[in-house]
Formats: sequence, C-alpha cells, structure tokens
Amino acid sequence: MLKEETKNAKNGKKKKKVGEPRQPMPEQDPRTRARNFEEVPKGYTDEMAIAEAARCLTCKKPKCVEGCPVRINIPGFVGLIADGRFIEAAMKLKEDTALPAVCGRVCPQETQCEAECVLGKKFEPVAIGRLERFAADYARDHGEPDPDVTSPTGKKVAVIGAGPAGITAASDLACRGHKIIMFEALHQPGGVLVYGIPQFRLPKEIVQYEVNGLKKLGVEIRTDYVIGKTETVDQLLEEYDAVFIATGAGLPMFLGIPGENAIGVFSANEFLTRVNLMKAYDFPHHATSPIRADHVITVGGGNVAMDSARTALRLETRSTIVYRRSRAEMPARDEEIHHAEEEGVAMNLLTNPVRILSDENNRATGMECIRMELGEPDESGRRRPVPIEGSEFVIEADTMVIAIGNRPNPLIPQTTEGLDVSKWGTVEVNEETMATSKDGVFAAGDIVSGAATVISAMGQGKQAADAIHEYLTG
Repeated sequence: MLKEETKNAKNGKKKKKVGEPRQPMPEQDPRTRARNFEEVPKGYTDEMAIAEAARCLTCKKPKCVEGCPVRINIPGFVGLIADGRFIEAAMKLKEDTALPAVCGRVCPQETQCEAECVLGKKFEPVAIGRLERFAADYARDHGEPDPDVTSPTGKKVAVIGAGPAGITAASDLACRGHKIIMFEALHQPGGVLVYGIPQFRLPKEIVQYEVNGLKKLGVEIRTDYVIGKTETVDQLLEEYDAVFIATGAGLPMFLGIPGENAIGVFSANEFLTRVNLMKAYDFPHHATSPIRADHVITVGGGNVAMDSARTALRLETRSTIVYRRSRAEMPARDEEIHHAEEEGVAMNLLTNPVRILSDENNRATGMECIRMELGEPDESGRRRPVPIEGSEFVIEADTMVIAIGNRPNPLIPQTTEGLDVSKWGTVEVNEETMATSKDGVFAAGDIVSGAATVISAMGQGKQAADAIHEYLTG
C-alpha cells in the first residue's frame, strides 16, 4: 500500500504521495530502432513530467544537488515542472547549466544526483535526468527568453575547444560581461557531443541549439582553428587577458597486439566521427563513404564501446562486444548496456583479444581471443581478469573497433612554454582554481582529468569560469 503524507490544513500544502511508481520513458521498439538513427527515448509528455515531478519530496537539505557536478538547483526546477511552469523550469536550469538538453540525455544520473535522492532509499529515485531533458526540450520547442548579460567588462578570454567544458566556461564568462572567442579544431563546435555521441543518443540539432545559445551571449566561435598549429597559446596571451584550455582527450588508445595495423581496424574515435560528424550513414547525400562490413567487433565495455557497437548495428552489420571482464564490471551505464542487448548486440564477456588475423592483402579476417576469469580486485576496485591457459579461440570478423579509452592530444603542451604536464599527458592544475603553471592560463575537462563524463567536464568548466572571472576582476 502506498504511504501518504497527510494534508497540512494549517499551511495549505498539497498532499504528496510517497511511493508512487517512477514514470517509465517511452522508447522506440528495439527491432525498429536497431536499423535507424532516430533518438531511442521519446521523452515525457506534459502529464508524465508533472506526475514524475510530483514524486519529489522537496527536501530541506537536498542531497541530489550535492551529487550534481554543476550543482543544479534540482528541487527548484523539479518543483516548477510539478506546477506546470515548464518554461520557468528551463530558465531555472539555465542558471546553472548551459547544456540541460544534453545532460538530461547523456549524464550518468543514476550514479550522481539520483543516487543521492532521499526517495531512492526506499523507492525508485525521482527521474531527475528525464525531467531535465523534458524542461529543456519544452523550452526549445515553445520559445524561451534571451539570456541576461552583464555590461561589458572590456576583458577578452580565449577558450580553446568547443566541447562541454569550453561551452560551460564560455557561457558563464559571457554572462558576466567578458568577451569570449572560442577556437575549435573541427569544422563544427560541440566537441565530443558532435563527433563522439551518436545521433540516436544525442540528436545533433539539440547540440546546435545549445551552441546557438552561446552566440546569443555574444560568443564568437572560430572553427577549423588548431591551436598549436594555426596559433599558439603564447601568441594568444599577447592578445587576450586569459586563456582557457578545454581540448578534451581525443588521442585514442590501442591494444598493442599483433595485427592491429590491419585494414579494417579503427579507433572508436575515427569510427564514430565518420558516422556522427561526417554522416557516413547518409552516403551519398554526404561525401564520407560508409564503413562497409559484415561483422564488427568492438573491444571495450564503456559508453563509447556501447555507442560503437550500436552504431555498427545501424550500418546493417552483425555487431559483437568483446570485453575482458564480466557484465557487472562494465563501466558503461546500465541503460546503454540494456539498450545494446535489446537491439541485438552480441556480448562476448570474459574475453580478451590476443591478436588480429588478416589475409594476404592485410585485410582483417578475425580476432584471436582468450577466455578470462576474475581474480582479486585491482587498483580500480574491479576484479582483475586473469587468462585461462589454453582457452584461445577465433571470432571471424572483417572490422574491429578499439574502444578502450583516450588520452589528451599532446599538441598544446608541446607548443606552450612553461605548461606543466603529468606523465599521462594531462595538464596539471590547481584543483580549486583550475589554474595551470602558466600565469593567465587555465584548463579543465578531459585535458586535465583524462577521459571522463560530459557532466564532470562541465563541473570543472564552471569551476574554471569562477576562477577566471576572479582573475580578471581582481
């Protein structure tokens, strides 16, 4: 039986039902969506959003806010949705985040804000991410007021990289009156949001809308501009009052096994960029030729691996995940693993690649693997995979995608005087101010932390923006 809070006649508070089931998210049928690039979750209706928002307990000390890297006022925007004030809810979100429609789709809410939800201690937590997506989508579809901008300060900031950290910092600094010029190496702004995350998870028109919001703030974006080649950080400092480095971690890691240079072996970066940014799936309307394959093996167990394997399905191939640990140790979001399984991605778990086989023309023909078993936990806390002697076997395939992580590109550190870098290639910063060893230069996101989540990069971007503003204004 559902528990209920009694109506407080004295202050006229509405009666709240505690224990109401969480509103499910409507989705495309798995068999249909596995062959198209349309978004999988369809979003809440107005009625569903109000019903879900009404589940919030409006805690006096909301732990959900503490679980959010950008400290969104979650009870504030959720309460406005519960009252049917959807545009106001979106504006409340925009006070703390420049990318609500993005975060509502790709953030791991289940391990962050929703993990701290008090309601989740006994029942299912409030669907904070789905509500964030709803409010942002509603405002985009129905029109929202232009953002407020402080009077110009006369200060100029160069932001290198138009990904999540860069967009966040640029938005915060522009709202405070600073002139922002963004430099993006690719031909479209958005960073990993446009080249890495597939259309069926994050429609590119949503990213474009959020980027257009930056332009309304007066941010100038220069694309096809490679800092370290076109211009260096040291040269930027001659013109700008501060420089913010947010170039992410775009250098792919490989397995280091024999045969990895065979034709048909791709990094996840290249595979996803060809499909997402270059739209190879829509050839010949777009010039990038598609990757034609009969069977694609994706190596890895994170969100990028799931994106690659699910993308391969949509290119009308067989798709298999090879991962050296069990499903329980997969770092990908449960939702992404579930969607991959629903759509027909085969899972070869406790399996590790040994070498890649190829024919006389050096074209990949298969992957030799070995079975694994789990031993004692390693430094990550997950049980270490141990090879089972004599268990080698071959999976026939003509295409392999390596999705085991990325490192920062060394171009900027190599072309910047006095910039301290760790042994992993990440830029070293003061953890409170995100200031680098070079005066006037700040950094955040994956270039600092290594490959991580969109929301963690945004959190660091906000932190850096606060410090840059203080640096500029004394």
